[in-house]
Amino acid sequence: MQNIYFNHDGNVDDLVSLLLLLQMPDVNLTGVGVVGADSYVEPAASASRKIIDRFGNPNHKLTVAVSDSRPVHQFPQNWRLSSYSFDNFPVLNEFGHVTTPEAEQPAHLDMIEKLQQTPGKTTLVMTGPLTDLARALAIDPTITQKIDKLFWMGGTMNNQGNVGEPDQDGTMEWNAFWDPQAVKTVWDADIDIEMIGLESTDQIPLTPELRQHFASLRQYPAMELIGYGYSLVMAFEADSTYYLWDVLTTLTSKYPDIVTTEAITSDVIATGHSAGRTFITPTGRPVTLVTQVDKQRFYQHFDELAKSATLNK
Repeated sequence: MQNIYFNHDGNVDDLVSLLLLLQMPDVNLTGVGVVGADSYVEPAASASRKIIDRFGNPNHKLTVAVSDSRPVHQFPQNWRLSSYSFDNFPVLNEFGHVTTPEAEQPAHLDMIEKLQQTPGKTTLVMTGPLTDLARALAIDPTITQKIDKLFWMGGTMNNQGNVGEPDQDGTMEWNAFWDPQAVKTVWDADIDIEMIGLESTDQIPLTPELRQHFASLRQYPAMELIGYGYSLVMAFEADSTYYLWDVLTTLTSKYPDIVTTEAITSDVIATGHSAGRTFITPTGRPVTLVTQVDKQRFYQHFDELAKSATLNK
């Protein structure tokens, strides 16, 4: 049984990742933390609780921890609004109440608690900024002994990022840019890191054909919710493309056969116009970098998990 703690930042791809994570066999999901990065934290946390209510194991008592972490550089507002729409989908609100409770502590403290109290080691899956982990490490550095591996959707090693903000040089990815110092703090910690950056996530675009695939399987409740969710993200900007960044990260944590990886040494720039840039250097720390995706296996696991989800009454 694999222990997983999931920390996400609440956009559609994060919420779909949570839905699929709840269906994974032989996974003990110990906790969920939500940070208001590529979302607004209240609707993102609310949607997470409702997803657990409708698609989780009713005998497995989970809580959702709300992060009080704040950005150095905030995501664009129009990207974040989809969390409100997702939270209002009828299938998540049919019964008019939410059973899954909010955790008593903010996400970084909840992470410490779940890591320390869970027997054995835990895999961290983080599909947003690394701020909650960096804050947890500052309070309790011994949690590194309880972390089996960190799977992080963030960064890029090809020096071509996806941030188009003033006073930056275009080399960084958004989750790293949100809080560059947090990435540096985690890079400097004794944690095994597998990085799912833009060089691999760019291989899984949200295409019209994929949208039609979701639509053709709408008889499955989870697939219908997934299709509605991705309908919210037609395009953030002109000529932009949405990718299944977070789903790739989440599935990789359970099914390593879907990706090819490379052992590299890397570091992070925390300040200046390159703040958030991750780069390969011989003097850096070891990181496992995902480089290629087996699309057939990826979509096979995606579909199997979504089809297996049952809707709790």
